[in-house]
Amino acid sequence: MPNIRVVLLCAIVFLAALLSWRWWRSIDRASGEPLWPTPVQLLIGFLVNFFDTLGIGSLATTTATFKGLRMVPDERLPATMLVGLALPVAVQALIFISAIQIDPMLLLLMIVTALVGGWLGAGIVSRLPRRPIQLGMGSALLLAALFMTVVQLNRMPVGGTALSLGGSALWLALGVNLILGALLMLGIGNYGPTFVLLSALGMDPRAAFPIMMGSGAFAAMLGCMAFVRRRRVVNQPALGLTIGGIPGVLVAALLVTSLPIGLLRWLVIAVVVYAAISMVRSAIQGEPPGAP
Repeated sequence: MPNIRVVLLCAIVFLAALLSWRWWRSIDRASGEPLWPTPVQLLIGFLVNFFDTLGIGSLATTTATFKGLRMVPDERLPATMLVGLALPVAVQALIFISAIQIDPMLLLLMIVTALVGGWLGAGIVSRLPRRPIQLGMGSALLLAALFMTVVQLNRMPVGGTALSLGGSALWLALGVNLILGALLMLGIGNYGPTFVLLSALGMDPRAAFPIMMGSGAFAAMLGCMAFVRRRRVVNQPALGLTIGGIPGVLVAALLVTSLPIGLLRWLVIAVVVYAAISMVRSAIQGEPPGAP
């Protein structure tokens, strides 16, 4: 049986190379469109991908920044943002799948269920009302952050070092991850919920990183093929996200993999609180996180 981890890594490299080639082929050099990113665009790429690698996510921050600076027309914002962020997410996946030793079969199953959930969500969940889901998930995440804080203060014993799941815990994780993949189609990020899910099941918080980044890499790169084919990308800011973003990923990954487990758990709590507030705020404003 082939090594699952090696197969996943090879698949990510292949998809990254294919996306890069198709993106390069899609650029109309005769149009005179500027390609080399400005220093501001490179800085944006570094910062949003730095925080994304810490688990905070990049869609909401990139959307807010691009909108605030009027850098990309609204109708081309989703393609520009997702294509620009896809390759840094692939680097995240390569780093965390290589560096963090979790059950490779669990990793594969979680990635597959997220992709299946996303495919189903495109046709089913996207018809559901977005605001009640955001309010419900935001409230649930705030409660989860409170629970995790109590645990971190040693007020309630709970496991948190496992690197694999089995039995009913595995089926629960796969079922919830399927739903989270579907909710991505509503613009609801999965980082905070994934942290909560795996922590509640007694896993090491680090185990969430290869699962989150692996799912994101496959979903982003497969989805972005259509964007570059239709030439919906504003290439200069997208390249800023990519070129500035990869160093941001490398710096943040070093921080994540070197933090003591206690500090990492506090980081997870901060990420969950941020995700909860972001969801509730977006629901009140009537706009999903990462929406154009």
